[in-house]
Amino acid sequence: MDKPNAPSPSPALSHAASTSWFLLAVLWCVLLLLAAWRPLALPDEGRYSEIGRWMLVSGDWLTPRLNGIPFFHKPPLLYWLEAISMGIFGVHAWAARLVPALHAGLMLTTLYLASRFIGGELLARRATLMLGTSLSFLIGGQYINHDMLVACWIGVAIWSFAAAFMEGERPGVRLALIGFIACALGVLTKGLIGIALPGLVLLLWLIWTRQLHKIIHLPWLRGLALFCVLALPWFVLVYQQFPTMLSYMFGTQQFSRFTGTTFNNARAWWFYLLCLVLLLFPWTLFLRTTHYKVLDTRQKAWLSLLWIWVAAIVVFFSLPHSKLIGYVLPVMPALALLAAIGYGEWMKYRPHMSRWLLPTLALLAMLLAMGTTMVAGRFSLAQATIDVAQTLACEASPDDTIYALDGYPYDLPFYTGAKKPMVVIQDWAELRRSAGDSWQRELFEGADFDASAAGALQGLEVLAAARNRPGNWLLLPSGMAQQQRPAGWTPVQAGVSWTLLRSTSESPVTAQHKGLSGCKH
Repeated sequence: MDKPNAPSPSPALSHAASTSWFLLAVLWCVLLLLAAWRPLALPDEGRYSEIGRWMLVSGDWLTPRLNGIPFFHKPPLLYWLEAISMGIFGVHAWAARLVPALHAGLMLTTLYLASRFIGGELLARRATLMLGTSLSFLIGGQYINHDMLVACWIGVAIWSFAAAFMEGERPGVRLALIGFIACALGVLTKGLIGIALPGLVLLLWLIWTRQLHKIIHLPWLRGLALFCVLALPWFVLVYQQFPTMLSYMFGTQQFSRFTGTTFNNARAWWFYLLCLVLLLFPWTLFLRTTHYKVLDTRQKAWLSLLWIWVAAIVVFFSLPHSKLIGYVLPVMPALALLAAIGYGEWMKYRPHMSRWLLPTLALLAMLLAMGTTMVAGRFSLAQATIDVAQTLACEASPDDTIYALDGYPYDLPFYTGAKKPMVVIQDWAELRRSAGDSWQRELFEGADFDASAAGALQGLEVLAAARNRPGNWLLLPSGMAQQQRPAGWTPVQAGVSWTLLRSTSESPVTAQHKGLSGCKH
C-alpha cells in the first residue's frame, strides 16, 4: 500500500493534486453527457422521475405521489431534489438524472479524499480513475432511482466515522458529526439501510481492529440531535396524516422484502459476486490479497475496513430472495480502492507496462459505458411513450382525461406535462385477490392511503360512457389484439409501444385551449 503524503505538500504534489481534481471533473462531465443520451428507462426511471415532477407541479412536498396516488415505498429525498432540479432546469430526463449524478460525483470525491488520506496522491488518483470509468459510476450514476443516493451517503458515513476513529482514543468530533449527518440523509433516501449498513460495517471493523471501546467517546448527544433534526420531521408529519404509513414503508416494503420469498427479481446467492465483476470491470481483475505482514498497524486497519466493507454489505444483500444490481453500489468505493492497491502491487513486477496500461484500460472502460448507454437507450425507446406523448401533449387540453387500459405508461405524464391523473383501467377487485409484486399492487396499495386519489383506478365499464364524452383519450398497448380493443374510440396514432385513441367528438374547450406543457412545436 502506498504511503500517505506529508503534511506540507511540495509544489510537485500540489500540481499532482490539481491534476487529480481535473481528472475528477472530467469524469463527472462524461457522466453528465451520458445522462443526456437516452430516454427514460421503464419502469424505474419513469416512476421515480414522475414522482418528482408531480411534487413540483402539485406543490405537495410532503406526500410522494405516483399518478396522484400516495407512494410510500421510499422516503422523499430523491423526489425533493428532483423537484428542485426540474424547477431550475426544466422538466426533462437530464434534470432528473442530475440528482443521482451529483451523488455519484460526491461518492467519487470522497473516495479521492479518503484514498489520498490513506495512501497518498498517486493511489487516490488511480482509485478515482478506476471508479470514475466503471459502469457503477457512468451507468449507475445516471440512473434515476434511490440506489446511487443511498450508496453515496453510506460511503460518506463509513469514511467519516472510520477516519474519526483513526484519529486516536477519542474520535474526531467534526468527522463523526459528518457521519451522523450522512446517516440521516441515507435514512431520508432509502430508509433503515441508511443507518444499518454503515453501523454493520463499522461495528465489525471496530471489533476486528480492537477499537470497539472508542464508541463511547463519539459525540452522541450532538450527533443524535443532528440526526433527529434532519431525518425525523418528515416521518412525523406524514405519520400524522397517514398513520399506517410507517408500518407499510418499514414493515411491508423493507422488512418483508428482506425476509419474504414472494417478491420479484429472485436471484442465486452468487448474483452479487457477478455484479461486482461487471460494475467495476476491468478493474476487478486487479483485486488481490495484500501481504498483510508488510503493513504497519495503520495500513492494516484501513485495509481491513475495505474488505469488511465489501464482504458485510454483499453478504447482507445476498440473504434476501429478491436481488437487484443497484443494491451493491455502496461497496464500489471500497472495491475501487482495493483494485487500485492491487494494481500498484501487480505493477511493481511489470514496470514496462506502467505508461500505457492504466490509460488504455480506462479508455476501454469508458467505451464500454458508452456502448451500454446506447444499447440501453435503444431498449428504452422501444418501450417508451415518447411518440404518442408528443401528440397528446399538443392535442389535449389540461382538463382532458386520459385513460390507460391493460398497462401503465409510467413515462407518459412526464413527457406530456399533464397535471391531471390518468384513469387506469383494470379489474381491481380481482387484482386485489391475485396480484403479486406488480405495478398494479403499487397503485392499489397506495390508493388505500387516500380515498380521493383512488378515483384514478377504475374498471372497464367506465369506457363505454367515456367514449361518448368529449375531451377523453385512451391509451392501449400496441400489441393488443383488435378484437380486444374497446369499440367506439377514434384512432389517433399507433406508436411503438402504445396506441392513442380519442373519444368520438372534440370539445370546444379542447379545440380552443389545446396543449400541455410538454408540447414541443
